[in-house]
Amino acid sequence: MAEKAPVFEKIYQDYLNQVERLDLSGKDAILSVRLSAAGTMIPFFNREFCVAHNGITDPEGHPPIHAVSVVLCRYLILCPETEPENETEWVSYRNFKDAAPFAAAFARNTEATIAKNFTGRLTDLETACRKLGGFPVEAGLSYDLTMQVNGLPRVPLFLLFNDADAEFRAECSVLFEKRAERFLDMECLAILGWLLSDYLAQAAGHGNETLV
Repeated sequence: MAEKAPVFEKIYQDYLNQVERLDLSGKDAILSVRLSAAGTMIPFFNREFCVAHNGITDPEGHPPIHAVSVVLCRYLILCPETEPENETEWVSYRNFKDAAPFAAAFARNTEATIAKNFTGRLTDLETACRKLGGFPVEAGLSYDLTMQVNGLPRVPLFLLFNDADAEFRAECSVLFEKRAERFLDMECLAILGWLLSDYLAQAAGHGNETLV
């Protein structure tokens, strides 16, 4: 594994220090995480990661990539004081108030990439979603595939996919619950989308790198 750049290591240690100062008693229920002697156990795309004062590890005991560490720490740090209202309305990323700086990258790195990777591979996409713990959602929408994948316990992603046909190219949309902005900032939501795209590619057998 490549050595972390000094700036990333500094950010990583700063986040660990912030997490160490948190009092998560009572907030575990808000976040749907598990507090243990080893640290805070967080489900993340169908795997359980441990966030502790001395580092973050995946189920095999390996440190994840920097982006994953950032999202897991921010999920704990930004925990709302009370359970947000059940705002289960699905919205596109660009519709969040502060999403503008990241919206183009989200559309390119997440939605367009998934559409490109899975053109003509509808069954492969469904199988990949299921490997990430995803399940079909009957939303009464006219899409070839509608799947929910829980990136984090309180931040699910809703994938809508239409495969290419004689007239149109494949299209993909990835939505979030409106209340997702109460649990993560816009940069972290954009990272979740990018990770979804990469994890799906890996699950379908054509990822370039193993992300953890």
